[in-house]
Amino acid sequence: MSDATHHRAHLELDEQVAAQLRDRLPVVAERTVTAITAEVPDYSGALTGTMREKIENAVRIALGTFLQLIEGAQAIDPSTPLAPALEAAYALGSGEARSGRSMDALLAAYRVGARVAWREVSATTVRSGLAAETVAEFAELMFAYIDELSAASVAGHSDELASAGRVRRRDLERLTQQLLAAEPEEILRRSAERADWPLPQTLTVVLLPRRNLRAVLALLGPYTLESGEDMPGMDPADDLAVLLVPDMHGVRRRQLTRLLHGHRAVLGPARPWHRVAASYERATRALALGLGEPDAGPVDTERHLAELLLSMDPEGLADLRAQALAPLAGLPPATAHRLAETLRSWLLHQGRRDDVAADLFVHPQTVRYRMGKLRELYGDRLHEPATVLDLTIALAVPPAPPEAESPGA
Repeated sequence: MSDATHHRAHLELDEQVAAQLRDRLPVVAERTVTAITAEVPDYSGALTGTMREKIENAVRIALGTFLQLIEGAQAIDPSTPLAPALEAAYALGSGEARSGRSMDALLAAYRVGARVAWREVSATTVRSGLAAETVAEFAELMFAYIDELSAASVAGHSDELASAGRVRRRDLERLTQQLLAAEPEEILRRSAERADWPLPQTLTVVLLPRRNLRAVLALLGPYTLESGEDMPGMDPADDLAVLLVPDMHGVRRRQLTRLLHGHRAVLGPARPWHRVAASYERATRALALGLGEPDAGPVDTERHLAELLLSMDPEGLADLRAQALAPLAGLPPATAHRLAETLRSWLLHQGRRDDVAADLFVHPQTVRYRMGKLRELYGDRLHEPATVLDLTIALAVPPAPPEAESPGA
């Protein structure tokens, strides 16, 4: 448009025709807005009252600016009237983005407006007796001008969305950090409102490798929060992402577990949304303990509660294990390990010899022999409730196998 505008001296538009066009501007503006309201669904019912008056005035100013650009060649700087019009068009695009209307709706409004405005304006130019060549050039300049205005509006719309997107991402990241830091609920509510994030009932922490993040996020709801920072309790070398997934409990938790199949993920428990820091703490503890198998899919902490509970006081557990297994302390490490393993299975299977044999992949006679040795070592204590309780807790986590002996040992 700029080149065409700057060469407007080629278009001979006398003062009488220009005056007639200026007189028609209020009618053109009114009919343009009416057509936009009727033909563009996103504006149906939106352009009423004060808003309609503002848009009609904007149309009048835009067309009036166009007339300023093309009538007479006496202006010293022909670009001067154009800058305010472009700024107004840019502001219009920004405002439409803030109102939630799409760029498609905005461009559709420009197309309808251009058509109606030209129909009204061309009637005046034809009645004024302008030559066909002049009318054609007038049309070319007018549509080029509207194209430039629409481009400015599109730029305003895009810039506003990009800016709003950046601001919202920052707000969501801040909210995520506050949630994981267990900030007071009042602060969390204000941050959630600022980020336009609807409050769920619960949140579940999911830890997973960053290389899987995009694929998993595409399968989760739009209100899943993501932490983009290194978090305490995790080794940066693991390169893990932290997700906060809303309302994943009961059936939906099982669906989430299936969804994460094939991804090395850790699921914390579902907690009230403002207490999700507890879910993060449990998930990172499960990660540190190395729960689950490397290729066994996601680790659901709800299935490892006993191990997690016992890990709360590792020194206390070690003392209890040493005390409960003291009768085995004088045996060779490999023998002590086999007997402790057999005792654990015997306790868990309530003394059913065949089940113990199946669990340990040994013959039932082997179980009988080992249990005989254990009865010799423990005597009647093996049937005392207090001893059974201590042994059950001490052996809840499978005993680690003895370290391999060094050559020549």
